[in-house]
Amino acid sequence: MKPEDIKPGTVIIGLDSSGAATVVVVTPLSDNAWEIVYRLPDRSIRDRMVSSEDVADFEEQKAGHAFGFDADPANFLLTCEAKRMDLAFLFDPMMAIHTSNVEPLPHQISAVYESMLPRQPLRYVLADDPGAGKTIMAGLYMREMILRADAIRILIVAPGSLVEQWRDELYEKFSLQFEVFTGNSQLNYVSPFQDKSQWIVRLDQMVRNEVYQQDLLKEPWDLVIFDEAHKLSAHANGAKIQETSRYKLGRELAKVTRHLLLMTATPHNGKEADFQLFLKLLDEDRFYGKFRDGVHQIDPSDLMRRMVKEELVKFDGTPLFPERKAYTANYSLSSAEAKLYGLVTQYVESEMGKADQIADGSKRGAVGFALTSLQRRLASSPEAIYKSLQRRCDRHTDRLKEEALGRRAQEISLTLEDEDDYTAEELEQLSGELIDRASTAESVQELEREIKILSQLVELAKTLNESGTDRKWEELSRILQNDSFMRDSSRNRRKIIVFTEHRDTLSYLERKISNLLGRPESVACIHGGTNRDERRKIQALFRSDPDLLVLLATDAAGEGVNLQCACLMVNYDLPWNPNRMEQRFGRIHRIGQTEVCHLWSLVASETREGAVWRRLLDKIAVECEALRGKVFNILGEIFEDKPLKDLMIEAIRYGELPEVREKLNTVIDHAFDPDNLRELLNRNALAEDVMSQENLYRIKEEMEKAEARKLQPYYVRLFFEQAAKSLDVSLNKRSGRRLEVSFVPSEIRERDRRITGRSRQNSEPVLKKYELICFEKSDRDATDSLQSRAVLMHPGHPLMLAMTDLVLERNLGILRQGTILYQPASEETRPWILVLLSHEVKDGQHKLLSRRLQFVRKDEDGSITFAGYAPHLDLAPIPVEYAKSLGELGDEFQSLKSLQDSEIQRITSLLAKEHYDEIKTRHVKQIDKTLYAIHERLRKEIDFLTDREERLREDKAAGKDVHGLEKVQRDLLELNFRLESRSKELKQKRDVVNSTPQILGAALVLPPGFFNTVKNPEQKNRAHIEYLAMQAVRYKEEQAGHTVIDVSKEHCGWDLTSLPRDPKGLPRHIEVKGRAYGSDTVTLTRNEILYALNQGDKFILAIVLVHPDDTVAGPYYIHKPFKNEPEAGAVSINYHLGDLLKKAKVV
Repeated sequence: MKPEDIKPGTVIIGLDSSGAATVVVVTPLSDNAWEIVYRLPDRSIRDRMVSSEDVADFEEQKAGHAFGFDADPANFLLTCEAKRMDLAFLFDPMMAIHTSNVEPLPHQISAVYESMLPRQPLRYVLADDPGAGKTIMAGLYMREMILRADAIRILIVAPGSLVEQWRDELYEKFSLQFEVFTGNSQLNYVSPFQDKSQWIVRLDQMVRNEVYQQDLLKEPWDLVIFDEAHKLSAHANGAKIQETSRYKLGRELAKVTRHLLLMTATPHNGKEADFQLFLKLLDEDRFYGKFRDGVHQIDPSDLMRRMVKEELVKFDGTPLFPERKAYTANYSLSSAEAKLYGLVTQYVESEMGKADQIADGSKRGAVGFALTSLQRRLASSPEAIYKSLQRRCDRHTDRLKEEALGRRAQEISLTLEDEDDYTAEELEQLSGELIDRASTAESVQELEREIKILSQLVELAKTLNESGTDRKWEELSRILQNDSFMRDSSRNRRKIIVFTEHRDTLSYLERKISNLLGRPESVACIHGGTNRDERRKIQALFRSDPDLLVLLATDAAGEGVNLQCACLMVNYDLPWNPNRMEQRFGRIHRIGQTEVCHLWSLVASETREGAVWRRLLDKIAVECEALRGKVFNILGEIFEDKPLKDLMIEAIRYGELPEVREKLNTVIDHAFDPDNLRELLNRNALAEDVMSQENLYRIKEEMEKAEARKLQPYYVRLFFEQAAKSLDVSLNKRSGRRLEVSFVPSEIRERDRRITGRSRQNSEPVLKKYELICFEKSDRDATDSLQSRAVLMHPGHPLMLAMTDLVLERNLGILRQGTILYQPASEETRPWILVLLSHEVKDGQHKLLSRRLQFVRKDEDGSITFAGYAPHLDLAPIPVEYAKSLGELGDEFQSLKSLQDSEIQRITSLLAKEHYDEIKTRHVKQIDKTLYAIHERLRKEIDFLTDREERLREDKAAGKDVHGLEKVQRDLLELNFRLESRSKELKQKRDVVNSTPQILGAALVLPPGFFNTVKNPEQKNRAHIEYLAMQAVRYKEEQAGHTVIDVSKEHCGWDLTSLPRDPKGLPRHIEVKGRAYGSDTVTLTRNEILYALNQGDKFILAIVLVHPDDTVAGPYYIHKPFKNEPEAGAVSINYHLGDLLKKAKVV
């Protein structure tokens, strides 16, 4: 080649070792040197300086023959399948489901595959109701992200009590091995978070240790998931924003992760300002500044998804959750109880008045918390108030005796920070300490007076406790003994959970209920002091032991615990946080519950707080009926103007005043006003998805198509066995469908270390041998006690990854070289070209939005059609008897092999446009919504500060003393900069780039008819026969009242989908085979057989015989016609028509 031959567009062999290179720019550097910028087949751009000596060795690839079609056919087919395995998620869009031990429900599939995976990057709140299976959704999402190589470094931040549950579920259901961070033992070297990639950490352990936090934030994460994310709370108090330590950690982690998922069933605490602070974790600009009612209104539907229990359905359209019913069990205090209640309430009321005068805000808050906790224990049980008063009196007496100033200072310094910064267990312990120690007394005299009052109250409480009088217990006892719901239809006692807020009451009830039932082993307890292992053991026993009937629990068991083995619950004590009520009910009202759930709440309505509770619970009962239970979904938001806790404190302090009672009733009535409830439900509906019948059918249809073409088990097994043979991996058959891998060559193990870094970041590298492997989820468990559990082999397994990578490295050039293949099952006569096409769509910052890899067919007339998901598996090398005749075809054969550059461009542009338009529409819509929301928020803040600046300038000009002008000006500059920079960033992202598609490979496909001089007599009428057969089957199905959909052009594995009238009925996937009367065989391809096996009971093979006069016999239906996949190497199988008809029935 000569230097003057090198021009833009010239394709050169030898310029780059990677393959043919297309010249982009040529720049002379001297008389004997040129700089060449060129593009490789993978679209990457490189440059190189060359001399005339270099150019002499180059060879120009002539236009018009991009493919030589002379590669080895077997290697071509193996490499095609390796490419499919390498990008398996593009061919098996629900691969995480097919390789995990879960059977997801419609709303879970919708969340992962419609709401979460399409978002790049993900910044999202998953807020489905408690018990809807959010952990399953997160597991599926993580599995898909890992399989797509879009997430390696993953961090899960969860409450301490749930980390073991997360680890176990991820391993058992998704085969994901996450490390649980325990603490100092893992910090003996540089950073455990850098050494391994997938971690679960305890939220509060991280929050309270700055060293751990720094370590956590050193390196960026691909994905961070917060469970129970409502704990990341911040509160707007006037002009001040109070951020909890948990919120600050969430904010910092949000800065160092690409994808962020917040999971909570209660994202809204009733205050819109707090809710927007929570959403600020997802986008600081969109929720900038202080919320102002009427100014900052939001539509969070693109940031959040919420499905309520009442809207969730199974695949058959029936409700997923049974009905839930709530009852108020009112009881009256005895005279002794009423006397104690009055005196303790009077003491609490008096001390609260004194607490208001304490100047130290922290101490004032601690004392207030102690007094309200004391009041709540008064309402809990005689034992709880007696022991609490006794401890408080004893501690005050000890303090009086001590003269050491240091000790007294320590006593007084006990304070309570933000309640949200404490776990339920810690609050249990802390409230006890504060009740014992926090006091308004500032002098010895004041302390003596308080001890005197406490001593009198202790004696009164002791007398009551020892008397055995307890109307609240009597009410619970009545429910346990007499309520008809306590026993099932066989008169066996049902399991029940009883929630209380206090350990003393828990112990008290344990004794009482054990005596009532006559069996101590029938009662178990979980409280803040129960360690994690013991807690899990108790939960397991409650689920499995028929003798364990009652579980007593504090709110330490209220989050993340699955106890749907029970359908009965009692609120012995009612929480002052309404969200806790829904969390408690969610322990039994969750996926898997089949019984109607019943909840009783015990209330002494003559007490001050009891009067508030009774009115509230009566309202809940009425609206629950009217709103089909949906009132539980918005309990946390109902008291938006005034939290329920504040109402209770006001009732305790001033509840004897008629005007205060009237005011409290008015507040509750307004909160539960039907119009207000509808407004709250409508507001939630902005981010609430509904599983409509239309959505359900769509998800079912997509699920069925994905099921039919899934790679597990048949396609994966076929590739694994072929690749193993190619790479010298030793395989031995074992029981059932399992294999033993007796030897893995070192080349594969070394490749594993190279591509996955397993020597550094994973405890399971590719092994030298595997005792048992399998390809079907159901084959993993041992068939007898002597066998090990088999390793599930799938495209994301390290061994498969390494084998796939090696096959591609060795043979990738073969795809571009092209080959000639034979289509044995075809009845066509003309050849066609199979093309493997890759296309990417990116945003303006060159980040990948979507990728597609598809097979297309180009016919002689230039038409281009979708060829299916694995058409190469129905093709084979040319038979020897035909291969010899190819050379005799001369010029005709050479013209068939010619794939012109212009044809390549036409193929790629036609198919790329559809992909580009789809992704652009979705992406631009998402960016535009974000851009609009950010402009709205920041522009209003800028306008607000501009007005304020102007007023301050005017005041300054008028000679007034002005404060804060410089800060306002700084804030304005910052806001304008933020608006400008974020707008620029989003506009860049909005610019969707349609990357130039690549043709990765091509094959010339020759059917048998191309070689046969005698044409098949049926061939001429083939299309007509198939048409008559399809019509015959459609007619029969419609006669049966079914809805019939023609899917034959979608290459989904069957021709007709028939939907029964009953939504609970199984859809029928019918593959139609029309044959001329007198035919003796029916040919089915490998793909058709594997699609049928994947579908199980849904698949029907329909055979229709067509007479010469166009009348038909049949259709003949054969259910589950195949038992096994074809032998390796077989691309189609000829079945004797008579044998098939013997198994068929006429419809």
